[in-house]
Amino acid sequence: MIRRILIGLVVVVVAIWAWNSSLLAPAQSGATKLIAHRGVHQTFHRDGLTSDTCTAERIYPPTHRLMENTIDSMQAAFDAGADAVELDVHLTPDNQFAVFHDWTLDCRTEGQGVTEEAPMAEMRGLDLGYGYTADGGATFPLRGLGIGLMPALDEVFVALPSRQFLINYKSRRAEEGTALVALIAAHPEWRESLFGAYGGAEPSFAAADGIEGLKAYSNRSAADCLIQYELLGWTGFVPEACRNTYVLVPGNFAWALWGWPNRFAARMRDAGSQIILLGPYEAGDPGTRGIDSAEEVSLIPANFDGYVWTNRIEIIGPMLKDGTTLRMECFELGANGGEGC
Repeated sequence: MIRRILIGLVVVVVAIWAWNSSLLAPAQSGATKLIAHRGVHQTFHRDGLTSDTCTAERIYPPTHRLMENTIDSMQAAFDAGADAVELDVHLTPDNQFAVFHDWTLDCRTEGQGVTEEAPMAEMRGLDLGYGYTADGGATFPLRGLGIGLMPALDEVFVALPSRQFLINYKSRRAEEGTALVALIAAHPEWRESLFGAYGGAEPSFAAADGIEGLKAYSNRSAADCLIQYELLGWTGFVPEACRNTYVLVPGNFAWALWGWPNRFAARMRDAGSQIILLGPYEAGDPGTRGIDSAEEVSLIPANFDGYVWTNRIEIIGPMLKDGTTLRMECFELGANGGEGC
């Protein structure tokens, strides 16, 4: 009797392994695609990082003049091989989407107050490089270089046609989602510029409800997807939280997902979803880690045809995209606006 039970258990284990084995699934056949988080921008150390940290005050010594969420930084990201650029938006009192990361203006600019409460006309005159420092405030190497660089979302779409953008809502106001629906209704030619929406659940899902085919997610829905799949994925079941969305996978925990990478990718694809591979997750880090170094590139499976999130597109893009180069000397501090590049 015991022998039969043991044999039965072995059969069950082998069946579960075979059902979930990536080795027995078709290999992925597309090309790896890249999402550039905030374009080419100034990076910073993450020690002790919190959601309230002013990251402009902890940048590494800058080697270039590009600043996040500006049209120049986005263009540079696409030149480096990005397939989509993530950008941050706030709906202003004059009903425009200001493209800017922070909840307040105080960290990066000389302005003050809550970003979404300031009219776009006022914010256009701010210096986006005002607050950047790599030495605790002794010097501000980008000050004066960011005047007038904050774009509105419609200006991004006009300046970079046929490019795709992942919209990050910084608020939880559903009206921001409906405002994007109205913008696309008025300019249907911009629909193809929308890669997806995420951040605040209310505006993200309001946008998805009103724009056909738009994928959206929130921190909660992304976590629910992975947790529920871990519980049920061994059966092949894909939970609702993982359907018709982007599935975010931390690179250092991907191995724990049933069927990673090929079987998992096939299941997500059949559920109408696409994978975004993130950098290594670290408890307590409030930001979104990316695949940002040559060492972390090893986290990308062979023939991976999903998306890779990176904060260093100028490094990762040329590594993964044949024939792609970005002449960063065009953006060196003191360079003449990139002329000749």
